[in-house]
Amino acid sequence: MALITALTVKFDQKYDVTQISDKLHTFFNKYPIVKTIGTDNKINITTDYLINEPGQGIEQKVVEKLYEGLTKSGFIPPTVSLQEFTSRYILSSQTVLPTISDDLVRGARWATILSLIAISIYILMRFRKWQYSLGTFVSLIFNVCATLAAFSFFRHVVPFAMEINQHFIAAILTVIGFSMNDTIIVFDRIREYFRKSPNEDKTSVINRAINDTLPRTVMTSLTVFIVVLILFIVGGEVTRGFAFAMLIGVVTGTFSSIFVAAPVLVDTDKSGSLKVEEDREARVEELKKLA
Repeated sequence: MALITALTVKFDQKYDVTQISDKLHTFFNKYPIVKTIGTDNKINITTDYLINEPGQGIEQKVVEKLYEGLTKSGFIPPTVSLQEFTSRYILSSQTVLPTISDDLVRGARWATILSLIAISIYILMRFRKWQYSLGTFVSLIFNVCATLAAFSFFRHVVPFAMEINQHFIAAILTVIGFSMNDTIIVFDRIREYFRKSPNEDKTSVINRAINDTLPRTVMTSLTVFIVVLILFIVGGEVTRGFAFAMLIGVVTGTFSSIFVAAPVLVDTDKSGSLKVEEDREARVEELKKLA
């Protein structure tokens, strides 16, 4: 049965978690997840080494490989035997079954789907046109897929461990909310310009609305990007995966609110009904004010 093994090791002195991860990468053929637990010399090491190998004794093989990696890398004295390493240095050992991982994936999938549906309904209620709702939905789907693709691509490239866990799910949902905020601002400006310029070409109105909101969008995204980048650099190993996903999401969210949501709005409104209806609503509001 496939297992993910998490071992808590107490070292004789403090070591940098990035250094341990880099050294163990040679022995496990991928970066394990290494983070401090409590004090600086207590390190939790999580690996999926031999995850696809069936049979009993997998955890013992992982312990032996970890012992080999730590002793040959100089983190554990070479005079320490395997038995002494197991009894003295390993404080705890845990294994995660595939069913737990499946529950996490299922929960993440439903959280993302429900948030997308709720946001689409909110956009439909606010703008009262399905084109706006569809544009937002496609934009958010693009954000999620782009973040997942980049996260998967860089997973075995970057010199630190990344995993799809609760932190990553939180980053995805945060990116969805951030991107929706930008998209609503663009759509609000488009609707405003439709009412102010009823005789202007539809694509010209949308293009002008995007250009007018572009400085605000870029400055907001740049501010968030800088803050998340600082978190990524100095936040520690626990938040590094979250910060990395957020960095990707901020970039893709800014891109999609400009280059995905608005074009979908243009393509789905072939007859120009949005501009006509916004002009009609603007006239109704003017008549109500006069009355």
